[in-house]
Amino acid sequence: MAILKDKKVIIIGDRDGIPGPAIAECAKTAGAEVVFSSTECFV
Repeated sequence: MAILKDKKVIIIGDRDGIPGPAIAECAKTAGAEVVFSSTECFV
């Protein structure tokens, strides 16, 4: 079952947490289309 099937997502990861590309791969596995993915530093 693809929870995010046919959905478009924007990914913002955290440098000290989970990076954007890792979240993007999970979203793709769930059926999403990744429109934008980035890893930011929130200090």
